[in-house]
Amino acid sequence: MAVKYIVPQAANHEYCPPHECPAVAGLDGRENFMTDTPAVREIRQNEDRFLSSDIFESGRYIFPKRNGEGFVTEQTRDVPIYHKCDVLVVGGGPAGTAAALAAARTGAEVVVMERYNHLGGLSTGGVVIWIDRMTDWHGNLVIRGFAEEVLDRLPPEGKAGPDRAIWGVKDEALAKHWRLRTSAFHGIVTWAPTIDPERLKLTSQEMLIDAGCRIVFHSWAAVPIVEEGAVKGVIFESKEGRQALMAKVVVDCTGDGDVFARAGAGFDTDIEEGDVHHSMNTGFMLGGVDMETWLAFRGQQEAAFAELNTMGRDQLGFFQTPYVSWRNDIALFLGPRQSGLSALNVDDITEVEIRSHRFMQAHCDFFRKNAPGFENAYMLLSAPQLGVRHTRRLAGAGRIERSQWGAGVALADEIGVSPSVSPKFPVVSVPYGALVPTRLDGLLAAGRHVSCDANSHGFMREIPQCWLTGHAAGAAAGIAANRGVQPRNVDIAELQATLRKQGAFVREAGESASA
Repeated sequence: MAVKYIVPQAANHEYCPPHECPAVAGLDGRENFMTDTPAVREIRQNEDRFLSSDIFESGRYIFPKRNGEGFVTEQTRDVPIYHKCDVLVVGGGPAGTAAALAAARTGAEVVVMERYNHLGGLSTGGVVIWIDRMTDWHGNLVIRGFAEEVLDRLPPEGKAGPDRAIWGVKDEALAKHWRLRTSAFHGIVTWAPTIDPERLKLTSQEMLIDAGCRIVFHSWAAVPIVEEGAVKGVIFESKEGRQALMAKVVVDCTGDGDVFARAGAGFDTDIEEGDVHHSMNTGFMLGGVDMETWLAFRGQQEAAFAELNTMGRDQLGFFQTPYVSWRNDIALFLGPRQSGLSALNVDDITEVEIRSHRFMQAHCDFFRKNAPGFENAYMLLSAPQLGVRHTRRLAGAGRIERSQWGAGVALADEIGVSPSVSPKFPVVSVPYGALVPTRLDGLLAAGRHVSCDANSHGFMREIPQCWLTGHAAGAAAGIAANRGVQPRNVDIAELQATLRKQGAFVREAGESASA
């Protein structure tokens, strides 16, 4: 098995999401990280590492290839019903948390099921605590609603980022300062804060409890219950064994489309091979650091910083420099990213986890020995949740496509607005149809598996966009349950009015202004 490591920081190249990469911005064609240009080829040469598998296939370790064959027959049995509700949200990540709250605020009885012991998904358990950009290129906050509310509820010590007064500012000094702190792109200061994951877990939990949502932790949806082409609930596993949870509407927020795929809905799996958007990793944090000392070194000693990058790649074979966190004494690492492995294959995801823990120790040792500000660094936390970027995408009644990026106009069924990939483009209208399966009833999908093409998935998978689509799906599910209609038949005007009432930014059809 060939495993590809994408190391997102080469010498003199600061990593940013590939669709916002300064070396790629402004290029003609697909505006994609994989665009074949000399600038991108140079980045590839510095960043790509191909290594063979050493966990399952080399024979060096205790994991041989699978030897299972044939089948066993599962005994037929009666499954007890745990609970009945109006809206069941499967998955309590960013999309699921937003969906549960939005549905509850329509008056629906809501249950949210989560396999871990916390809400927030990758934004908490995955330590993806750098929340991607939520403002347009003029500094207007366009991802609002749940996203704005949950961040506003965090205490000042639970988040870090630029003051609202400078969002959209193009001042060179400010942009340089915030670029190193993950909140400036293309020379523009944006709102892309870093957050305390424990604060976000607690805040999300209390918001749902206050809204009357029932939270079911440590439970994993196994099989959707489908009758006459409509999802009626799920069978799930927990320490109590196998039980059923019935609902008028189910919202799949698993991120991997587990519910809609097993229920028979269509989905897409095409990707740009080798694109960093489709890789995996386990994030980690180092404590005992002085990030201001590190940032001063990085920003003021370019030759020494480049030498450190070269040394890291030579010694480790892979390398990533850290991101800031919400505290000066904690550094965040979101890689190295590993592609060529499937997040739907248990052996592959096991391999990623084993490698990632080794990466954490190797990086901690290297930075403690060589990097200013890391002299007293120690391994603080590896993420409890695997960092998955792509598995399945819904085949929906509507779709977000690369061809739409340049329009900037609100679609008739707009349920939110995403920032664009570069200043060349206006904001992107997100349609309700991207959440609705082509044929399957009783279900909506929100989060990184919404209906979109491979290029658009690069930004629609980000946490703010998951908050956006989750908010819309939850509101729609609540309306559908309350009205006794299928989600595909929800009145769009009512949904848009409900979203606006709940603080979301939704434009009138045909509107082009972003504020």
